[in-house]
Amino acid sequence: MKQRKRILISVDVEEFDIPEEFGQQVPLQEKLEVSRKGLQATLALFDKYNVRATFFITAYWAQHYPELIRQIALRHEIASHAFYHSSFTEADLEGSRLALQEISGQPVQGFRMPRLRKVNIQALNAAGYLYDASINPTWLPGRYNNWHVSRTLFKDNDTWIIPSSVSPVIRYPIFWLSIKNFPLWITKHFSSRILKKDDYLSFYFHPWELTDISDYALPAYIRRTSGERMIRKMEGFLQFLQHQGAFCTHADLLQAHRI
Repeated sequence: MKQRKRILISVDVEEFDIPEEFGQQVPLQEKLEVSRKGLQATLALFDKYNVRATFFITAYWAQHYPELIRQIALRHEIASHAFYHSSFTEADLEGSRLALQEISGQPVQGFRMPRLRKVNIQALNAAGYLYDASINPTWLPGRYNNWHVSRTLFKDNDTWIIPSSVSPVIRYPIFWLSIKNFPLWITKHFSSRILKKDDYLSFYFHPWELTDISDYALPAYIRRTSGERMIRKMEGFLQFLQHQGAFCTHADLLQAHRI
């Protein structure tokens, strides 16, 4: 029997600090609550479409909502998104892993660097992680140029690397900005191309996108599709994906490859 394709949905749960990149200060409680509200909408969608996902969470955010983290851990994978979203030291690697484990009661095996910056793989391995999901293997102006990186799962020394999915050849990225800014049929088209070529698709987004962020000082490509509009687009994408393969976590994918 042919193995079903695997659909990896991941959620970056963090302090809503993106307005600060564009000069607008946001009170701490508001940064936490914007993400919490969007996370509740995310969980409702996942329940509706029976999605099992990976949640990359900052330890600082988790410390403010421990009961919600434990609720998520009952069904989904908990992974680290560093300790804070706006600052980082290598000591945060182990610190965030241990804090998230204590809160969730679940082993934390995965890491994703905020804003998908580079991470020291040797330090990551020493901090006890099995895998890194910090690479989007495409070019995004002002962020990263990863054309040379493998599109799919590979190993760097003793650490597994699970890149976000991009299409073959032109490396069209399937991630939050493509969902927000292009018609859904384009995302579905390139997702189909990826799944035809690869055995999995990995897509990520942020819960704050599912809240109304239209009043913040953000560029239109971030602000214009949010709240109910983004929820409708996500629902259409999940409806499509549930017929393309089986939803699973990043850890599930690695388990299958290590058997």
